[in-house]
Amino acid sequence: MARQPRVVIIGAGIVGCALADELSARGWTDITVLEQGPLFATGGSSSHAPGLVYQTVGCKTMTQLASYTVEKYTDMTLDGKWCFQQLGGLEIATSRERWDDLHRKQGWATSWGVETSLVGPEECAKLHPLLDPDKVLGGFYNPSDGLAKPLRAAEAQAREAIDRGARFLAHHKVTGIERHAGKVRAVTTDQGEFRADIVVSCVGMWGPRIGAMVDLTIPLVPMAHQYAKTSPLPVLDGVNDELHEMSKPLLRHQDADLYFREHVDRIGIGAYGHRPMPIGVDEILDPDVAPTMPSEMAFTEEDFDQSWEDAVDLLPCLAEAKVEEGINGLFSFTPDGNPLLGEHPDLDGFWVAEAVWITHSAGVAKAMAEWLIEGQPGIDLHNCDLNRFEQVQLSPGYVHQRSCQSFNEVYDVLHPLQPAEKPRPLRTSPFYDRQTELGAYFLEASGWERPHWYETNANLPEIDLIPERNEWASRFWSPIAGAEALVARERVAMFDMTALKRLEVTGPEALNFLQTMTTNQLNRKPGAVVYTLLLGEDGGVRSDLTVARLAEDRFQIGANSNIDLEWLRSHLPPTGTVQVRDITAGTCCIGLWGPRARDLLQPLTKEDFSHKALGFFKAKHAYIGDVPVTAMRLSYVGELGWELYTTADMGLKLWDTLWEAGQRHGVIAAGRSAFNSMRLEKGYRSWGADMTTEHDPFEAGVGFAVRMDKGYFLGRDALEERMETPNTRQLTCLTIADDYQVVMGSEPVYAHGKPVGYVTSAARGYTIGRNIAYAWLPAELAEPGTPVEIEYFGERVAAVVAAEPLFDPDMTRIRS
Repeated sequence: MARQPRVVIIGAGIVGCALADELSARGWTDITVLEQGPLFATGGSSSHAPGLVYQTVGCKTMTQLASYTVEKYTDMTLDGKWCFQQLGGLEIATSRERWDDLHRKQGWATSWGVETSLVGPEECAKLHPLLDPDKVLGGFYNPSDGLAKPLRAAEAQAREAIDRGARFLAHHKVTGIERHAGKVRAVTTDQGEFRADIVVSCVGMWGPRIGAMVDLTIPLVPMAHQYAKTSPLPVLDGVNDELHEMSKPLLRHQDADLYFREHVDRIGIGAYGHRPMPIGVDEILDPDVAPTMPSEMAFTEEDFDQSWEDAVDLLPCLAEAKVEEGINGLFSFTPDGNPLLGEHPDLDGFWVAEAVWITHSAGVAKAMAEWLIEGQPGIDLHNCDLNRFEQVQLSPGYVHQRSCQSFNEVYDVLHPLQPAEKPRPLRTSPFYDRQTELGAYFLEASGWERPHWYETNANLPEIDLIPERNEWASRFWSPIAGAEALVARERVAMFDMTALKRLEVTGPEALNFLQTMTTNQLNRKPGAVVYTLLLGEDGGVRSDLTVARLAEDRFQIGANSNIDLEWLRSHLPPTGTVQVRDITAGTCCIGLWGPRARDLLQPLTKEDFSHKALGFFKAKHAYIGDVPVTAMRLSYVGELGWELYTTADMGLKLWDTLWEAGQRHGVIAAGRSAFNSMRLEKGYRSWGADMTTEHDPFEAGVGFAVRMDKGYFLGRDALEERMETPNTRQLTCLTIADDYQVVMGSEPVYAHGKPVGYVTSAARGYTIGRNIAYAWLPAELAEPGTPVEIEYFGERVAAVVAAEPLFDPDMTRIRS
């Protein structure tokens, strides 16, 4: 029988306790939890958190994590006292924009399987009699939301873990992490050393301090957040008792950046409307030396003045009270607002679970336990993965600015395309100056400035063919994008593809390595390009890749994110016969696509770019004018053309060469908005939106990229088992006849009046003249012609299942 791994968890806050419980429940019992402070009021965020748990957000993953937290804590007690009360959560709107957003939120809840409802002002007042219904347009009510007692929940889970053999040690300050041969070996403390095969840092706001011990950047910022308690209110006299504390639903007034809960006969008020108040990690005192709880800073009354005024306006009974006590409590904020979960990219066995709020604590612990024991979590965590950030996004300045913005936006109504404001521009392609001259409208992703359309195309006659769309879908959009898509279909366009993640895999065992890691057959002659998949052990799609074999021992990979890079690196053979490196920053790419692409390109080179000489999914080295390029016959937009790669220093020359030669062919620069429309017309999937680790290739419609007969690859065994049963769900193409209703993604889909799935990607199909949405639906509804409805801001929009691809199903254009 194999020896159990020795696990050391650093931090006995609610996350560390929950993780010890989840691990021990699955049979891992050699667990030591080290806490620098006392048990269980450790002095971190868990010790002062007000405990409000709201489940519904626009991210499926975060909603899943919160829902499991509710499920687990609801039945949990400590010495006969509750750990969670399902009192319900009420979010009210006092503005039309917020009321519209609550309709959108109710749609998210339906998509993610959470029972909720929208209620009018009078019903809001019935649910929470203290609020003034005349100030309210309506509310979003979730009866399963509620109040957690963080310290009780932490201790209750710790006791379960202790009963199974785990040990919890207070007043053990970690002073170092020992490692050997790239693996963690022990944790040293001021009380001695603890041998470990696995170390998990769950220390929250102290995370960067522990990360520094193993040369790991933990991109979070401790941020002070105001929480105040009123003096006793006569209206609450005798309503609650010390055990139950509150009887009304949790209340959020997001238009004023406020939330409320009862404390027996008082009201607690949390405020996010004040200025960001970041605290340096080195400024936070250890529990044993802090005069008060380390995570509680002095209340700054001047920052609360407007919040108090807004609170009294909504809850008139507060006019009889005053703020009797308050804190500026520290919480961890990250650049994108999500937790940091996963393993150190360069130190086997060192894991983190940081920036996790009470709302997601048990869900995160469950996912982490699955990840550690089974090799991967049961849900998709790519948007929480520690390794999701690019290197440039880990700079102190970037982390600070974006984390402050995360704080400012906690309760804001955010559009899915809304970019961060600072620091920008950060990463630009070599074409940036030319794009600026053309009036590019830039949005940002992974630090890259990406043109979405060009103002110089506003005079294209095709713009008159673009219909108006609803107000929400019109944000961060222009009809120019539609004109660009039509011109690309009619003539030729240049797309900046530089932001695509590019990796180089080299070495004598490079082919064998990639054959093992991916699903398609890569054993082809140099010059071949293959679309393939990365799978998890359970057969779920971790990513999709484009792999070009440029030499016997050299491959170029088009990947999705930094997570792909770390996944490949983590599986490299120990022999050193394979190397993987990120070449994105030193290279650039132009997608040259459209019916006239060959007419433009062929006169610029001596190489033969005919279909016979360079067929679809083939690559070759060539000179385009004076520019050395790697040309790949690919097209994510479904048109004749090439991805043209060169080094960054030659990028501007490549752009100018193509642009000058293209004038006689009517070339335009086209942006990301046109690109997305064209790829949906062709039915091309976007990993992270249309498919994730929760889906297998066959139900996602990419089974053509799997070669079961090529031999072993990661995830193959799981796929064999899955293939024995028919798909129960399918990624399905929908079209919408109403030109005005362009949906955005995450909306629920209904059939026969019941919710049956949710939208993944959506756009206007400018060439086909219809709006498009892809959605996960039950397999029996995926038959073309099946009518469904999409709920969009509370309204039902008629849609119909369509056969895909919608454009050029015979692939004649792309293979011309």
